[in-house]
Amino acid sequence: MTAREATRVSARRPKPTALANAQTSTDAARAATYGANAAAGRTFVHDGVRLYFEVYGAGEPLLIVHGNGGSIADMAAQIAHFRRRYHVIAMDSRDHGRSADSPGPITYEKMSDDLAALIDHLQLGPVNVLGWSDGGIEGLLLGIRHPEKVKRIVAMAANLNSSEQALYPDVVGLVKSVMNAMAADGGRTPQRRRELKVIRMLLDEPHIEPKALTTITAPTLVMAGDHDLIRGEHTIAIFQQIPNSQLAILPNATHMAPFEDPGTFNAVAERFLRVPFVKKHRIRGAMKSHENIGTSE
Repeated sequence: MTAREATRVSARRPKPTALANAQTSTDAARAATYGANAAAGRTFVHDGVRLYFEVYGAGEPLLIVHGNGGSIADMAAQIAHFRRRYHVIAMDSRDHGRSADSPGPITYEKMSDDLAALIDHLQLGPVNVLGWSDGGIEGLLLGIRHPEKVKRIVAMAANLNSSEQALYPDVVGLVKSVMNAMAADGGRTPQRRRELKVIRMLLDEPHIEPKALTTITAPTLVMAGDHDLIRGEHTIAIFQQIPNSQLAILPNATHMAPFEDPGTFNAVAERFLRVPFVKKHRIRGAMKSHENIGTSE
């Protein structure tokens, strides 16, 4: 069982009665076979690792980043939606999907540097970044390590460390049990060794100091579900450390919100990407709105 599969044990899929735009995105995603599309797929080499990526649409560049144990295919509903307005780039992380295995342990710093190298490879200016779970962590690290390459960041369900201050105890227990089950067979196949290497990250990584978030200059939307695997207070702490940030806690949603309800998730992310960013002041902003009550009628 991969980390992705472990997380999906209790995940709900969108029902047939879901919003029309969510169903449209899902149908288009299936038709396009994202993650295995020869017409859109390309490769490049960074740090000695061959990395696979796909490109869709036209407009402002938007880098979409998947989570632990996953691949481009996991973000199908997001790619299908955003390609209608953006130049979407999605890459399989090292040791994931169609990208090659790398020597030594994986770190989020290595993976975020891979993304920075992809931006340079495609000769793009600052890009918008939308990342889920591990992809959200990589988005934050891009903002810290490569600020000149980032325009805006949407970070869904990211965490700064693997302690129980960030993750609930039962989440840590689940990851340990899955890892122990995978290790029990001795990693006899290359695929099993790859999966074990990837899931081990969830207990060993990341190592981001909260004060490092204060160096992120790009406007950032910090997202999570109200029933997320990441502690709510940890998500709020991330939001509070980033100078130009907004917070969105999705109602009745888990860590799997991009899959459970892609319509809501995509709409919230797109609104942030499209609407001019204005940093709110809790007092002045409220007073200004109060003064304008009734004047717009």
